[in-house]
Amino acid sequence: MSDGRKIFDDLRDVFRDGLDDLKRAGLERLDRLSESGGARTAKAERKAERASKRLSDRTAHKARRRARKFRRRGHRGSHHKESAALDPNEREHLRRMRLARHRANQRLGFLSHFGAYAATLGIVLLATRSFRITTLVALGWGIGVFCHYLFAIAAPRLRDRWVEEEVGTRSARGVKSERREVETRSRRSLEDLSASIAHEIRNPITAAKSLVQQMGEDPASGENLEYAGLALSELDRVERSISHLLRYARDEEPRFEPVVLGEIARSAVDGLRERAASQGIELSLDCDRAGEMRGDQEKLRRVIENLISNAIDAVREAGTPLGRVEVLGGENLAGSELWLRVVDNGSGIPEEDRERIWSPFYTTKDSGTGLGLALSRKTIEAHGGRIELLTDARRGSEFILSFPKDPSAGPGGHGGIFDDGR
Repeated sequence: MSDGRKIFDDLRDVFRDGLDDLKRAGLERLDRLSESGGARTAKAERKAERASKRLSDRTAHKARRRARKFRRRGHRGSHHKESAALDPNEREHLRRMRLARHRANQRLGFLSHFGAYAATLGIVLLATRSFRITTLVALGWGIGVFCHYLFAIAAPRLRDRWVEEEVGTRSARGVKSERREVETRSRRSLEDLSASIAHEIRNPITAAKSLVQQMGEDPASGENLEYAGLALSELDRVERSISHLLRYARDEEPRFEPVVLGEIARSAVDGLRERAASQGIELSLDCDRAGEMRGDQEKLRRVIENLISNAIDAVREAGTPLGRVEVLGGENLAGSELWLRVVDNGSGIPEEDRERIWSPFYTTKDSGTGLGLALSRKTIEAHGGRIELLTDARRGSEFILSFPKDPSAGPGGHGGIFDDGR
């Protein structure tokens, strides 16, 4: 073998040995890297586990804190619901208890503050043996103690006293003002009533006096008989006004007994049917469904007669060609109330008179006393009922009465007065 061939083989062996060493070193490096990578992976996993645990602990802590907050809110809400369900006296008692507890806590806080203040001054005096330093500390801190005293002790007392004085002053002023208003209204009502009474009584008496004077001037006159009749009619008018006034002024309680409203209405209609027919007015009745109730038969009959009489007069004065007055009655769907309607096709009631017609001595008739509707409403209200007016110049007027079947049981059912299906 030549020397060149030998050198080439030696170089190839060396190259192979180097490749083997390099490969071995690479494998060892890879092994070390894999071992260190596993350690790092394990370390990273441990870090992640610890972070997850901290996160879960923090989340659990937040959840517990939130749950406690919700429980406190729920407790307050339930406390408010419970206090709302209490009656006013118990709520007032709870409010006073909370206020007293709040005031007590304020005083305890001030006493604790003052105790800490006194103890600190004692410690400063013992530690420094200097009255000057102690005085400076006492003055500096004493301002805060004094402000705390004003806020916790003095301010609530002053606030309560001032509030009581202001409320008392305003209440007394309000009572005086309301009393003056009531007295003024009462005085005006009395003045109006007195003027109405004087007008209703003075006019007929003046007319009767004038007629009697004429009779006295010529006792043998043939007109004295007519004058006497006119004078008697005027005196009858005075007597009628006084009788109505006494009936209105008396506070007579109705004599409640079982009555049938339909039969009372039929009796009132029968008593006025001839008068309506003489004036060409049709008077109809439909009260079969107005059944039994508790009431004063005589007073109720007078109320219905007055309303029918007013309706006949309204139709006659309006000059309606086909005059008609209807009396209808029934009960509501609940069966707790009876209703009655008196309807006419007259000229209606002017808007400016719709409230004044209920006032005593207010009348639009030449011979009326003005007490009929006032007495009617008083009687109806004494039976626990109500009366309403519906009026239209084109269709006439309608008075609607409603009564509970038993006035002693309070207001009737909630059904309307028109629940009869009409």
